[in-house]
Amino acid sequence: MALTFTEEQEELRTTLRRFLADKAPSAAVRRAMDSAEGHDPRLWRQMADQLGLHGLALPEAYGGSGGGPVELGIVLEEMGRVLLPSPYFATVALAGQALTASGDEAAQARWLPAIADGSLTATLALAETGGSWELADVEASAANGTVSGTKMFVVDGHTADLILVVARTGTGLGLFAVDGDAPGVTRTRLETLDPTRRLARVDFDGAPALRVGPDGDASAYLRTVLDLVAVALAAEQVGGAQACLDTAVAYAKVRVQFGRPIGSFQAVKHKCADLLVRIEGARSAAYHATAVAADSPPELPLSTEQLAPAELPVSAALAAACCADAFTHAAKENIQLHGGIGYTWEHDAQLYLKRAKSSEQLFGGPATYRTRLADLVGI
Repeated sequence: MALTFTEEQEELRTTLRRFLADKAPSAAVRRAMDSAEGHDPRLWRQMADQLGLHGLALPEAYGGSGGGPVELGIVLEEMGRVLLPSPYFATVALAGQALTASGDEAAQARWLPAIADGSLTATLALAETGGSWELADVEASAANGTVSGTKMFVVDGHTADLILVVARTGTGLGLFAVDGDAPGVTRTRLETLDPTRRLARVDFDGAPALRVGPDGDASAYLRTVLDLVAVALAAEQVGGAQACLDTAVAYAKVRVQFGRPIGSFQAVKHKCADLLVRIEGARSAAYHATAVAADSPPELPLSTEQLAPAELPVSAALAAACCADAFTHAAKENIQLHGGIGYTWEHDAQLYLKRAKSSEQLFGGPATYRTRLADLVGI
């Protein structure tokens, strides 16, 4: 398994970093997160039309570029560096990967081209009022072409054109596509800690729904989707953690105390060095997980008896736990190194901590993934 990037992948990173530095500086991020849409619609179109980011990890047969988890990880890492407020994570990393892994050609032909060209936003709805992200705790039900139940913490669920809902049927769990504006759908934006990523409560009351993916019990397929989502989120968290380290080091070079830059003090040097080691460990876990996801795709469509490749669940759980911890730790250390100014609204350090704590709880916190990892390896 290669853990290095190709020349094309490195060029993708360089191009996107330059693009985001120009189009999404701090001032633009703050304007977008305070806007009615929660993101910049013009930037959304530019990402699709100029860079082709929306279809980067989607199959060529449906308007994509034929990339995969590695390319998606690069994009999300760079977006995480700038805390980009965008429906990209929900649309491409959540819904896009769910549709691509479904093996459902009709569903892919219906929605993936619109995702690829940026004309459709989408998301995945799993957690419910209990706050659990576990498949076993799903209570929403699907029957006779409709879905009923309540979903919580749906990423960009208040604006998504398409919502992929995990619901229970008489034969087990399944995934169901629901139009965001369909009758029986009530969407409420939630007041959350992180202003750069919006979450919603979505209530379904007999909403028209279309089955996506394997028939019968689709638990194996859904577990694979969640592993792919965990890998994507880990990549984004690495980007955020690196931005915190970069900011802390830059500040330590210019902040003068007792007549010398604080970065010259051994305690500050040690703090930055320890932070670098932790982030590099998380980066290795994330890169390994994206490589595993790319090199060992599940055999599609998944049946009830099939399980996801053993290495993917392990690497996904490891990356999810390591990267969540690293991002939160880096965000806290960044604020501590900045002192009082790091707590102010005018400084971006507090935005990174809010994103870190919010992302930490998406799809299960580090403790959940450590427990899953221990079960997978037989500890």
